[in-house]
Parts: sequence; structure tokens; C-alpha cells
Amino acid sequence: MALAEDFADSRAPVSACPACVVVPAAERIAALRADRAGRIVLSLPNAGGAQSISTVEAAVQAVPGVLSARVNLTLKRVSVEAEPSVTAAQLIAVLEGQGQEAHELDPGLLSATETDRQGRELLMRLGVAFFSMMNVMLLSVAVWSGAEAATRDLFHWISGAIALPTVIFAGQPFFKSAWASLRQGKLGMDVPISLALILASSISVYETAMSGHHAYFDAAVMLAFFLLLGRYLDHRTRAVARSAAEELAALEVPRAILMVEGAEVEMPIAEVQPGDLVLVRPGARMPVDGIVLHGASELDRSLLTGESLPVPAGQDTVVSAGEVNLTGPLTVQVTAAGKDSSLHRMADLVAVAEGTKTRYTSLADRASRLYSPLVHILSFSAFGYWIWATGGDVRYAINISAAVLIITCPCALGLAVPAVITSASGRLFRKGLLIKHGTALERLAEVDTVVFDKTGTLTLGAPEPVALADQPREAVAVAAALAAGSSHPLARALADGARGLGIAPADVTDIREVPGQGIEGAYHGTRVRLGRADWCGADPLPMTATYLSIAETPAPGIQSLATPTLSASPPPRGEGLGVGARVPTQTHAFAFTDRLRPGAEAAVRALKAAGMQVELLSGDAEAPVKDLAQRLGIPQWKAGVLPAEKAARVAALSAEGRKVLMVGDGLNDTAALAAAHVSISPASALDAARVASDIVLLGQDIAPIADAVRIGRQSARRMIENFLISGGYNIIAVPLALIGHATPLAAALAMSLSSITVSLNAMRLK
Repeated sequence: MALAEDFADSRAPVSACPACVVVPAAERIAALRADRAGRIVLSLPNAGGAQSISTVEAAVQAVPGVLSARVNLTLKRVSVEAEPSVTAAQLIAVLEGQGQEAHELDPGLLSATETDRQGRELLMRLGVAFFSMMNVMLLSVAVWSGAEAATRDLFHWISGAIALPTVIFAGQPFFKSAWASLRQGKLGMDVPISLALILASSISVYETAMSGHHAYFDAAVMLAFFLLLGRYLDHRTRAVARSAAEELAALEVPRAILMVEGAEVEMPIAEVQPGDLVLVRPGARMPVDGIVLHGASELDRSLLTGESLPVPAGQDTVVSAGEVNLTGPLTVQVTAAGKDSSLHRMADLVAVAEGTKTRYTSLADRASRLYSPLVHILSFSAFGYWIWATGGDVRYAINISAAVLIITCPCALGLAVPAVITSASGRLFRKGLLIKHGTALERLAEVDTVVFDKTGTLTLGAPEPVALADQPREAVAVAAALAAGSSHPLARALADGARGLGIAPADVTDIREVPGQGIEGAYHGTRVRLGRADWCGADPLPMTATYLSIAETPAPGIQSLATPTLSASPPPRGEGLGVGARVPTQTHAFAFTDRLRPGAEAAVRALKAAGMQVELLSGDAEAPVKDLAQRLGIPQWKAGVLPAEKAARVAALSAEGRKVLMVGDGLNDTAALAAAHVSISPASALDAARVASDIVLLGQDIAPIADAVRIGRQSARRMIENFLISGGYNIIAVPLALIGHATPLAAALAMSLSSITVSLNAMRLK
């Protein structure tokens, strides 16, 4: 009742008629509960293979009210059309029952196009070009074998009937790009490519019409095929990368439970306004920024701040969107929602950083700036010279000009980078690393500084008990009984540790939850508690620990304990959990350490040996961060770092001229990941962090990060070698074309040979 009155005071207009106050609220409730049949989109971070598709679709479609379910394995999403009664929470629960992790995305914040149309179009054009090339080459063999007069002309016309539509269709990506460059007054790489295709086709039509001995339809189609091959390889290296800002925004809680006149109404987050009252149940993510008005609980802020232990939350606690409510229901007064929330502001930081990263110019782009104008100058110079030298023989001059344009056509240049990236990506994939961004390897080769996050990156974010076997079995059994089923990470670790030692939980009864404090129960007539150290009457140690106290004398009021519920809470300063009684006589401390990610020591050691500066930035408390830095030999570290401060540190290092590799896994790392020169995140990271990164670490072992840096440097060398091969080929071939010793067909064959050589050099990485 008080809640309804608070809401009425803050939102309802003053009126003498009670019905006048109630009716607007009732209308609002009716409107919000109106038919909203539509699409629910769930992210499936661990989906993979045809088995996942069939399992997910079958499980979701079995839910009453679901109209259809469609899995997109490339984007790792499932789109569900359902009736209004079906909720995302229901579908997530069903998928979790199938062993499939899932979380809801906001369809309104995702791109309307979820299919790789550009990739499909390139692949289709590539297939058409390959089919046509093989057929035209067969016809050309007949001409090369000595076909004369009418037979030769017939084969030329048939070749033209195949080649001309193919060039028009397959060359569309180059023609459109070249036209766009010319409209901007620039000579991009696609301008000479388009001219070569047009000239080769035009000359061939003219020669065929004039019964000439040579037509170059095969050269035109061959050009189109090799150019499309390079373009498709380049596209595939970039296709996996999506906008991190879009994904991060979609991860915001799409709906909130609004308290309207004492009634709970689920409504889109876009309709929540400052001053509204929102109910956040245990286990739910915080949908808004706000202030807690009622309730006591604990918050998991690890994804936002990197803090490894939950923090208490009660009246007047400031909360942020994206935090997870663990133990008790909270009523929050909204201060910011939707685009104004802290989570959305973080998305804006990522978007800005991504814009900076996309301004990086690849080696191929830099080479083309010099290459493209030179090609045109040589071709037009050859045309002008032979017009003058032959006394105006336009046909001969155009043939030589076309040969120069074809022989200098940047097919090898176009393949130089994609071929290396494809080869290096395959090698890194076998080591457990997935390259997402087209220029990631080039940027990785320039790295001289590595910045690590702590929780979930260098560690697994999973505490483990230290020397648990040395503790009395009874103490471990009692603590395990209280910890069983708790959502607190230390409680889970303690229960798992006891189970690993073969210690069964003690017979603790009358377990109940005390929100914001912990759990308590009765053991042999005495009260035992698991929760905050001060609540349990324990003196906290200067480390992550739990405390067990068992009273020898019965504590009053044991019989009054309520229905069993389980929870856990951290003590002050993050020291951990505690178990105690009103009259403590037996006290046991259980210390914990954060479990290192496999290969962490090897990765740091290898990076330092390669001359890298290594830093550790974490939002966690100082003690665990300092301990980890000392264990791994990282001299530069900082604790309690906020997300914006991480991004600022990366920016400061970049301003000093350093090339930063950022390795992180949480929402608090996304801005820094996007701002870094190149970034890596584990596959276990939040979807937004994986999207913001350039490389994804597929396994738990972090040691391959050092291999990635080494392979990145090797890749950069191969790219430069490919440019040198392409340049060396031009130094030999271009003079032959200029003096008229290379027909357009010979030029096309030479161009193909250079492309094959570049591809073979790239394969040396394997």
C-alpha cells in the first residue's frame, strides 16, 4: 500500500475524484498489456553445428504459443515468432534445460538485415565467372589449335556470347566502386580494374567483328574471376565482425516490471521514465539506472566493474543497468533508462572507439594509393606513344594500352593481403584463435604493449579453496551444507571443494535467507550462519575467506526459523563469507584464491620475452589484483579501475605512440577493447566483448596469445613479400607490354601466374 501511495504521490495529478486518478493508470495498464505478438530474439553464444540448430529449433517450437523459430548460426541467434503469453524467460529456461546458454536481445536495436547478402552476391558472381572462364578457355583451345576463318570467328562469337554477360554481371562490384571513386575525383584500385575489363571486352568485340586473329574474351573473364576471388577472400575475413555498439545496446534489458498503482506491469524499457518505480527480482539483470527504495540484496557487478565478489545493496544504494540482482527483490526508483542509462553510454564509448579503429589504413589500401595512378599513367602513355610511332594506328595502340592495363592489373595486389590473412587465420584457428577483423593481423604485428583485464581473462573468475583438506571434516561439512545451492561464488566454490574431497554436507536444518546478510540454519541444536563476517561475529582476514563458527550452547529461537531458502553475502571489504553463532566457540577460516586461466604464466612470460610492456588493469579490489600481478610477474598494475578509466588508459598509451593489445572479457572492457590498436577476448566473454574484439580466444588456454603476436609479425612480412613479388613481376612484364611484345591474352596469363605465386607464398604460413 505504501508503495502505491509513493507512486501516486510522484506521478498522479491531484483530483477530488478518486476515479479520475485511477482511470489514467488503468488505461495505461490496459494499453501496456495489449496484444504484443511479435519477435523475440535470443543470443546463443555457444551454438555451433547443425545439431545445435535442430536442437534449439525443436526445443523452442515445442513451447506452447511459439509460432516459429529460426536459428542463424552465423550470428548465433534464434528469432522466435510467438504469442504475447510467451516470454523470453520461458524460452531461456527451456534452452538452458537443453544445455544451451541464451540471453535476450532487443530486436529493435539490432540491424534489420541479419543475412550476409554481400557475401552471397560475391560468391554467386565468383561461381558464374568460374563457370564462364572454363567454357571460354575450352573454346579458346580450339582457336589456339589452328582454327581459321569462319570457324575461328564462330568460336570467337560464341566466346563473346558467354563472356560479355559474365563481365557485365561479375564485374558489378568493381564498376560500382570505380564509378563512386570517379565521382569523388579519386582513382581507386577499382578504376584500372574496370578499365581493364571494359577494354579487354571492347577490343575482343572489335577484333571478332573485323575477323581478327586474336580476341581476348578469355582474358576478360579470367580477370573477373581472379579479381572476384581476391574480393571474396577479403570480404570473408571481415564478415564475422559486427558492430559492438549495436550488440551492446541490444544486450540491455529490453523490458522492465513497472509498479503502477500497486500492480506489476511488464513494459518495454523505451517506455520507462525517470521517477518510475521498477521491481527487480532475484536473479534478474538491472534494467535501469536508479536508487533502491525498498529491499535488501546483493549485486553482481563483475561484468560492469570487474569486481569478483558481489556487493551489498539496500535502501539508497545507487544501481546501474546491467548489474545482476542476486538474493532479494529490490524496488528501484528510475533515474535513467534506455538511451540515457550508463550501459547505453558505455555503448556510445564503444561506437566512438570503433570509428577510430576503422580509420586504420591497410597495407593494400596504402599500396593502391600509389599503384592506381601509376597504372593509368603507363597505359595512357603507351597509347599516346604508339599512336605517334605508328602514324595513327588506333587499333594497334589500343591493343598495347589494354595489354599494359591488364598486365599491371592489381590482381596480385588484391590477393596479397586476403591470401595471407586466410592462411594465417587457418593457422591461428588450429591454435584456438579466431580472427574477426580484416586488418587485425597487420595491427597485431605493430603491438608493443599488452594490457590485460584480470577476472575472466588472466583468471577464470572462479575462486577455489586453499588447503581445504587441512580443515576439520565436520567444519567443512557444515559449511558445505549452508553453501549448497547458494548463488554466491565463494559458496559455490566451497560446496564444490567439499564434494571433490568426498565430504557430504552435514545435517543442517531450518535454513533461511536473510537478504543482504546471508543464510543461517540449525545444526545439532545450535545456530550456524553463512554470510557477512560482521553478521557472523567473525574478525575478517585481509584476504578472500569464509568463516565457520559453531556454538556449544543452544541459541534461542532456533525453532522459529522459516522455510528453507539459500543465499550468500560478502563481508565488508570483500573478505568473503562467514559462518557463525551467537556464542562462537569453534572458528575456522577458509581462504580462497582466484583460479588462474591455463597458460596465463606462459603467455605473460613469452610476451615479456618478446619485448612487450605488460600491464594489468582491473576493477577488482587491490589485494587480489596485487597478488595476481606478483604471481605472474607483471610490474605495472592498477586496481579499482572503472570502464571509462580503462579506455582512457588505453587512449593515453596510444597518445604516447604505443600500439596497445587489449585482452578482456566483460562489459567493463568493451570500450577499452574497441579503443585498443588490436584486441582479444576469450570465447567465455560476454557477447558484446567478443564483438568489440578483433580476435576471439576459443579455448581456456591463454598461451596462444603470444603465438598470435608472433604469427601477426610473420603475416606482415608475408604481405610485404607479396607486394614485392607483385612489384617484381611488373618490373619484368610491363616493359614487354610497353614495347608491344605482350598481347592482352599473354598479359592475362602473366597476371594469373603472379596471382598464383602470391597465393603460394601466403600458404607458407601454414
